[in-house]
Amino acid sequence: MFTTNAKVNYMKNKTYAKIENKNDLELLITELPDIHDNEVSIKVINCGICHSDISAIDNAWNLSKFPLVAGHEIIGEVVSKGKNVKNHNVGDIVGLGWHSGYCHNCEYCKNDDFNFCVKTKKTIYSQTGGFAEFVNADSTAVIPIPKGMDLDKIGPLLCGGITVFTPIIEFNIKKNDKVGVIGIGGLGHLAIKFLKAIGCDVTAFSSSPEKKNGILLMGANEVIQSNDDETLKKYNDRFDFIISTVNRKLNWNRYLECLKPRGRLHMVGATLDALDVSVFNLMKGRKSISGSPVGSPKNIVKMLEFVKKHQTYPDVEIFRFDSINEAISKLRKNEIRFRAVVKW
Repeated sequence: MFTTNAKVNYMKNKTYAKIENKNDLELLITELPDIHDNEVSIKVINCGICHSDISAIDNAWNLSKFPLVAGHEIIGEVVSKGKNVKNHNVGDIVGLGWHSGYCHNCEYCKNDDFNFCVKTKKTIYSQTGGFAEFVNADSTAVIPIPKGMDLDKIGPLLCGGITVFTPIIEFNIKKNDKVGVIGIGGLGHLAIKFLKAIGCDVTAFSSSPEKKNGILLMGANEVIQSNDDETLKKYNDRFDFIISTVNRKLNWNRYLECLKPRGRLHMVGATLDALDVSVFNLMKGRKSISGSPVGSPKNIVKMLEFVKKHQTYPDVEIFRFDSINEAISKLRKNEIRFRAVVKW
């Protein structure tokens, strides 16, 4: 834990920033704004690197403003707090994910569904993100980390983990349900671990045959080719729930036929292609297609308790912050085994 006896100059903030027209992130000293009455300031211990960070660095979604400091899977220590903050104290170990603030006035905020807030503040688009020494955030968005957890492995849970955990609990997936997971990467491997801990019968759909043994070891009951339509036909009417973590087009009608009546195909992978599906395939079994973003703070708390109990941490590779460009390069080349984390 960081000591706070010495006075820290919060205004000077060491960051790794993307400068426009530069390939690598560069060390940049910036000024950290003073915290507001409802905010806390966090000294970053480590931060996961997500594909969404790479999208922000590349401005793939046309939302980035440069210089940009990415990073939204943050673990750190509270070093100061605003006068209205009651839920965190200086010295607390906390996490911060995709959102760093909410309006607190819309119907979703009032119902604790903060992730649907119409005026959410994004950690990497609205401010300095977690590739930094310090970051500020609305105290509501900051999550207490249970004591005894492995701090090096928690960061990726705050984005990838909660993205797959939320639909699992909100659609009441339970023991012995037959569940399919499409895409066994950073999101999919966590989905398998969560579902196995619940007691589900888990089938992994993967386009990488060389991953089969590793996928079975992490808890899948079976592994089949995600792009083999003939093989998929053998699984008609089998699954209660299928969760897709991929960002590419697949034969979605084929997967709908794999669902039982009342089954659900749920999308958490941000495919940019339109879904080409037959309405008849939905109607004949009263099947559903849905999607969801990251989860609410209350669900993140539930997830962390679940992970601590079942030890369902992500598989991570750890780098020092001064090797952040190496970590990003390896992630771009799919050379990272599931998740990357950088630490000071």
